[in-house]
Amino acid sequence: MAEGLFRKLTAGRDDYAVSSAGMAAATGGPPSPDTLAVLRKRGARLDGFLSQPVTAALIERATHVFAMTAGHLVALERMFPQAGDKLYLTCEFAEIPGCGIGCDVPDPFGMGRSAYERVARVLEVALPAILAYIDQTTGASSKPQSF
Repeated sequence: MAEGLFRKLTAGRDDYAVSSAGMAAATGGPPSPDTLAVLRKRGARLDGFLSQPVTAALIERATHVFAMTAGHLVALERMFPQAGDKLYLTCEFAEIPGCGIGCDVPDPFGMGRSAYERVARVLEVALPAILAYIDQTTGASSKPQSF
């Protein structure tokens, strides 16, 4: 869902390459029907999306990596200590209503459509703040690779 919403946010900008990967993702799975419905409602898409696990190659290629939870961030820091300067928490740059700054993005898997809607609302606050952070800290000559 985050990939679809961030792609929509950066649509028309050739200075962004966006992808996503999961800490425990299987390779080649499609997005859930609930994810697609929530994205469609917001005018976002995930055409051709297939799940993929986090790999060293993805981390190396990325300029910015945003973890959904503090636990995921700690795991990434342990798995890829050389990438510590590009690892962030998704909600670290925005105050999420009812949660604050630095909260986890909840995992909606198996929780029904309303849980997916809640996640989308969190991401709709967090992602513009991420975009602003990247735009403020990345030189115009480099192409951010975020996931």
